[in-house]
Amino acid sequence: MLYVVGTPIGNMEDITLMALRVLEEVPLIAAEDTRKTRRLLERHGIKTRVTSFHDHSDESKLSQLVEHMQREDLALVSEAGMPNISDPGHDLILAAIENSVPVTPIPGPTAAIAALAVSGLPTSQFTFVGFLPRKPTERRKLLVSVIGEGRTVVAYETPHRLHGALEDIDAVAPGTRVTVCRELTKLHEEVFRGSASEARVHFTNPRGEFTLVIGGGSQSTPAGTDAQLDSALRRLESEGVSGREAVERVSREYGVRRNRVYRMWVEGHSP
Repeated sequence: MLYVVGTPIGNMEDITLMALRVLEEVPLIAAEDTRKTRRLLERHGIKTRVTSFHDHSDESKLSQLVEHMQREDLALVSEAGMPNISDPGHDLILAAIENSVPVTPIPGPTAAIAALAVSGLPTSQFTFVGFLPRKPTERRKLLVSVIGEGRTVVAYETPHRLHGALEDIDAVAPGTRVTVCRELTKLHEEVFRGSASEARVHFTNPRGEFTLVIGGGSQSTPAGTDAQLDSALRRLESEGVSGREAVERVSREYGVRRNRVYRMWVEGHSP
């Protein structure tokens, strides 16, 4: 049996009684971060053996764990939250399934759901995209697509990319409502609700772990408005991009006709 166990996303008390029982009863725990897992186990007086398993584990380690699961139970935990949800674990879970090893979830906290629950934005339908792309062009393209679908969007972001992500949200959907959650369930937990531009001003020196909840559809201005296209053209021009390249990039990113973007460029540079 492979148990996929949810562990705390911040506060050490973010764990269920079932999770504690399973972690104590299994003979082995596969952990993304063995040091953090051992601290959790010590906190609850659990002495189960721990071995390392993460995205960079090699095939031999995966094979060892598969062999173990065919004889005895194994618990899988990530550094925080639910394994395999923007966390390591997929390869091990897939290997268990392919080798007819039963896989069962031990539900626990997930930052995405926790943030969505307190966001104040619609929750009946939502899209989870994990971590946003690193490159601005790819990030804006994804945001245009998912925000345009009309559902609330949930994403993870790092402190050093937070401002860039908020700037892109404001560029592709001006005025959209966002909820920015920082350090959920930890001592310095913070939940900010407002526009993307207001969030940029609020988080002047971002630190910690961030979860973004972004309004979709009626919560934002549809992508591809004249104001958005003009803003994108001006931003690229300020970055030193040529007029021809700027027109091509904006047309491609927003999915609008090149002639429309070109006319805006010409109008913006008329005497």
